[in-house]
Amino acid sequence: MTLNNPEATAQALNILRSGSTFQWYVIPLLVIVLYIYANEYEKGNYRVIAGGLALYMVHWFVEIINALIQHFSGHALWTVPACSAFEIMVGVGIEISLMFSIAGMVACKLMPKDPTVKIMGINNRLFFSVTNAAFASILEIFLVQTPAFVWVYGWWGALPVFVTVYIPFFAAACYVHDWQPRAQKLFIGSLFAVNAIALILFAGILKWI
Repeated sequence: MTLNNPEATAQALNILRSGSTFQWYVIPLLVIVLYIYANEYEKGNYRVIAGGLALYMVHWFVEIINALIQHFSGHALWTVPACSAFEIMVGVGIEISLMFSIAGMVACKLMPKDPTVKIMGINNRLFFSVTNAAFASILEIFLVQTPAFVWVYGWWGALPVFVTVYIPFFAAACYVHDWQPRAQKLFIGSLFAVNAIALILFAGILKWI
């Protein structure tokens, strides 16, 4: 199987959860994210918060899968080999993770309040799921031109990431936003539990990821 940059795996593993790359800008970024959530909570925008958390839980699930692919095959689909202040897993740095923690909220705030409204003949929830996914995929085309982000396998690129990663990300945000509170809590809570158990088992106990 063709590998675009096999060295990126070793580079990413070399800085995995290492404090040597830490930069102070992480702290204000974290505070900004917390402020954004606190502001939405104060305004009672619970649906927006649910959309944001839904995307974030899917993000963590996908990153865990990518790290497990690295463990079992020797190479992840994508890696963050450099330029991160703290690499959480082989394919995600703290900056990317903080960005995704609010990306779903942005998508939800851009949508019309009425879920039945159509845009270009398409339900607006589907429209925003696909267009946001397309934007994120195009952004990755730029990122892989930098030292900060690598598509490791030759067959992995903008189209696979669009279909298997970003559409699920933004679909979770856009659709969970409209669900009843109980269903929102069930989706977010269940994924949180799965992610937490996976991290404890695969990162904490087995040291696989």
